[in-house]
Amino acid sequence: MARRCVKTGRKTAFGNTRSHSMRHTRRPFRANIQKKRVFDPQTGSYKTMKVSAAYLRTLSKRMQKGLSV
Repeated sequence: MARRCVKTGRKTAFGNTRSHSMRHTRRPFRANIQKKRVFDPQTGSYKTMKVSAAYLRTLSKRMQKGLSV
């Protein structure tokens, strides 16, 4: 399965590694994907989602306000 956030769509990006001599080599910037078990108040059950660490901060703020996943 691809390394992708199910909510934000964040995925592996590519760029260059620059050495001191300014040589460049392609390298991946991988998304920080975490598997998280989240309670859905609408259905009353838990869902397992693969989300980015940046979205986890947004998710915790939404849960404090009582908004749905």
